[in-house]
Amino acid sequence: MTYTQTEPDHGSAASATPPDAAPEPVADIDDVARVLAPDGTRVADSALDPWIADLSPHELRALHRDMVLTRRLDAEGVALQRQGQLALWAPCRGQEAVQVGTAHALAPGDFVFPSYREHGVLLARGARPEGYVLAWRGEEHSAYDHTTINAAPPQIIIGAQTLHATGWAMGAQRDGSTDVAVAYFGDGATSQGDVNEAMVFASSFRAPVVFVCSNNQWAISEPVTVQAKYPIAGRAPGFGIPSLRIDGNDVLACAAAMRWALDRARRGEGPAFLEAVTYRMGPHTTSDDPTRYRTPDEVEMWAQRDPIARFEAYLCAAGVLDDSALAEVAAAADSLAAEVRAACIGATTRAPETVFDHVYAEPHAALAQQKADYVQYLAGFSAGEGIA
Repeated sequence: MTYTQTEPDHGSAASATPPDAAPEPVADIDDVARVLAPDGTRVADSALDPWIADLSPHELRALHRDMVLTRRLDAEGVALQRQGQLALWAPCRGQEAVQVGTAHALAPGDFVFPSYREHGVLLARGARPEGYVLAWRGEEHSAYDHTTINAAPPQIIIGAQTLHATGWAMGAQRDGSTDVAVAYFGDGATSQGDVNEAMVFASSFRAPVVFVCSNNQWAISEPVTVQAKYPIAGRAPGFGIPSLRIDGNDVLACAAAMRWALDRARRGEGPAFLEAVTYRMGPHTTSDDPTRYRTPDEVEMWAQRDPIARFEAYLCAAGVLDDSALAEVAAAADSLAAEVRAACIGATTRAPETVFDHVYAEPHAALAQQKADYVQYLAGFSAGEGIA
């Protein structure tokens, strides 16, 4: 569904709704653009179809492979946290389609600004096994080299990465580059001032940035209906930004929408906003208990819309996947999980004073003095006490 700016209906019943009224449903979850039905059947969409008409069987299999690898990686992250190897993990099960589909549409020079849940985006950009776990283990501030995969460190502060993405995009614009910035965030972030400020700047300066909102229905323990009585994609036109509301569990729809958004950004037409309607199948993080605020029926309903099962059904029916290919992908997923586990458990904790390393591109006297003071502080402890 495409949203455009329209005149508000000042006489609508909604305008007379008292402030303390219960939130109305945002919109039917099927009120979205899609090319794959939940059962994997191909459906026509005149707006999205042209953007994926050229996808080859090889590219389709690559989309599937990265979705399966993302899910296996996510399961390993949860297991490592439960076993005390990671301090925290933000699961992404159920959101593989929007992450992998949009990431596969990117060019190598595009730059990604993820939140803490975009494991599939980082995988598609080429992050190494240690890149997924060392930060969550507390060993590194950022566990991958942003210059090799063109991705900023995962942002913990809700919505802050949208400002970084817009600033990067304005810089690329001034450099005469055709590269595009992409900001990933959840539905809860749209209530943050940072997101709205980023959209103001992006619109005003026609910055080449794409905002990807994964509406996974829950901002920690608050449903999306508390903060958004109408579809989130409908907000963007108010900033002068065109938007699409897509099925976030349909990887082909996500790829098509992203290609559309990137194309217009590269042509100098400015930002775009994608609302991918999906579902967080697991907890918000491993410190959360979603059974306290979600019903089993709701979770089961979304399980029937599983993005991987949907895509597999389509690919198998089309003859693109067979049992042999599925077994090969499953083996690759297990291999990745083993590499991630080895990178986590085999990590070596660095000396405390190395916290000052890589803070600045070039060392300077003030930082050197701080490091020296800290080393002296550490030396004040007896050998038997240790440093916590």
